[in-house]
Amino acid sequence: MKITFLGTGTSQGVPVIACNCEACVSTDKSDKRLRTSILIEESDHTLIIDTSPDFRQQMLSANVRKLDAVLYTHEHRDHIAGLDDIRAYNHLQKKAMDIYAEKRVARALKYEFPYIFSEHRYPGAPEVNLHIIENRELYINQIKVTPIRVMHYKLPVLGFRIGEFAYITDANFIPEEEKEKLAGVKYLIINSLRKEKHVSHFCLSESLQVINELSPRRAYLTHISHQMGLHEKLQNELPSGVCLAYDGLKIEI
Repeated sequence: MKITFLGTGTSQGVPVIACNCEACVSTDKSDKRLRTSILIEESDHTLIIDTSPDFRQQMLSANVRKLDAVLYTHEHRDHIAGLDDIRAYNHLQKKAMDIYAEKRVARALKYEFPYIFSEHRYPGAPEVNLHIIENRELYINQIKVTPIRVMHYKLPVLGFRIGEFAYITDANFIPEEEKEKLAGVKYLIINSLRKEKHVSHFCLSESLQVINELSPRRAYLTHISHQMGLHEKLQNELPSGVCLAYDGLKIEI
């Protein structure tokens, strides 16, 4: 299995255009983060988690020629806003795109993109096959996916475990019964917004606490704001086996 970090950033914090912090003015490419999303390639199947506002740019940069499905964590716009650009894959693959989301998230998608889900779809609008999922195991093109219920302040969000890796973004709490699904995970990707505590995201110390508890072979921090500071500096401060992810990072599992 190959995983590509398409984006590791967030909309949280001061807009980059109005900020002169060290991360925003850095010339290190690792400090230039698009909104969070990952690409999963397993055998012949290609799956993306979330379509960020940067979806088109991310797919072009990663040269993703084939996409089989989209899996959604939750309905916030920094995770769904790129759905319209699915139409390029409709054209290339001559078929509708399979998308997977909870009922609540599906309602939000229909509200934000009514022209996609209209009974009388406008010619050229994106084509999707919407699949409703719950907090229980599912298969996407023969890939076994185990949802992990986490909380994003008061909003229920889904993380996902696929084989030996798990992906958790936009969370600041994981119930104990959900942590049981993460037992034995070897590769953990988890959100870490900044060093200071935040109302709806894990901060750095909280992310490291979860990592220490689950003891994966390797952990990657994602959904990183510019408030975290410089990539190179922070990476040198992290414990062994913990990596600050960056856009374009590829890992083999």
